[in-house]
Amino acid sequence: MTLLAVGINYNTAPVAVRERLAFPSDALEATLKNLWSIREISEAAILSTCNRTEFYCQSDSDDQSSLVEWIADTKKIKPAEFTPYLYSYKDSQSIRHMFRVACGLDSMILGEPQILGQMKTAYHAASQAGTLGRNLSKLFQHTFSAAKKVRTDTAIGSSPVSVAFAAVQLAQQIFDKLGDQTALLIGAGETIELTARHLFQHGIGRIIIANRTYDKAHALATQFNGYAISLAELPNHLAEADIVVSSTASQLPILGKGRVESAIKIRKHKPMFMVDLAVPRDIEAEVGQLRDVYLYTVDDLQHTVNQNMDSRRRAAEQAEEIIDTQVEHFLAWLRSQGAQETIRDYRTQAEKTRDETLQRALAQLNAGANAEDVLQRLAYTLTNKLIHTPCAQLRDAGANERHDLIAASREIFKLR
Repeated sequence: MTLLAVGINYNTAPVAVRERLAFPSDALEATLKNLWSIREISEAAILSTCNRTEFYCQSDSDDQSSLVEWIADTKKIKPAEFTPYLYSYKDSQSIRHMFRVACGLDSMILGEPQILGQMKTAYHAASQAGTLGRNLSKLFQHTFSAAKKVRTDTAIGSSPVSVAFAAVQLAQQIFDKLGDQTALLIGAGETIELTARHLFQHGIGRIIIANRTYDKAHALATQFNGYAISLAELPNHLAEADIVVSSTASQLPILGKGRVESAIKIRKHKPMFMVDLAVPRDIEAEVGQLRDVYLYTVDDLQHTVNQNMDSRRRAAEQAEEIIDTQVEHFLAWLRSQGAQETIRDYRTQAEKTRDETLQRALAQLNAGANAEDVLQRLAYTLTNKLIHTPCAQLRDAGANERHDLIAASREIFKLR
């Protein structure tokens, strides 16, 4: 049996290819059952995210042609259109790959934690579909343990590596409780959406989103129980903001020193934390001169992000060492499974011999035989029956100069 990991990701395939091989979560159970119907595949799971689609299988063969054909048929796409982007791992490489993916070492953002949750979703979907067996199920459990160990023993995920997250972390350092604060976000692009998401997840009290196009602001605000305004309304709401984050495509500053100074007076000099993530800048540099304003630019935060990326890279080196050890642990478990059937058969044989010998002894006791004689005979007979076959095999090994078998026997039976 071979463990296979086959897939595409953001490194190997453009988004146009990735989206064609994506599997929606609501159809995953039926898809897995269909994949499982391939004769060579005995266990299967699918991980499908915006950045990757991967198939984890236990197969009778290391030939992935059946899987490639299934993907082509299922997605109505010619093999030539996606096979150049595929990567494939087997056995120990598959195990290592799954561990690295779960730990965020194979992610676009090094060490990002979301992938572990997506990995768990893939596991639960396969479990629900009934396409997991002993080996793949155990591999997933070991994958989660390895990821937890990496998170616990290294700093892989402890430092923010996006300017949006860095801005929110900085806000947490300035304000004791984000739940008591109001955030005013200017813009409605990806950076502002990410900032809103982080603030919402960290329990921000209130979110106001201002944008040149009100409909875009409203669409974003509704996702986070926020309030939308147009840029024209900005002067009326600026004084409400404890936190201001701006990221627009404007060629001219949106907030000047005078406007912010007026807002500070209305706030009775209650501090205001401002982050300008735009290039060109949305907030005039002179705003930073105001006594009760903490103004940071994208350059200030990028320095923090770069430092944190260096920290994550160092942590990733430690993580690779942990993964090396965890791969060996899982391989040892796999190897032990090869002996399980032999152990089970040997135990069954010994128990059958025991039961037969015991029944004869009980019959003799019921017939009135001397108990001590019966026990002596039981011990002698049982010992002889248990060692007869191994002794006969060892004699044959000696006659045939099978010194390897004799040495193995001494090790198995711990003979000095």
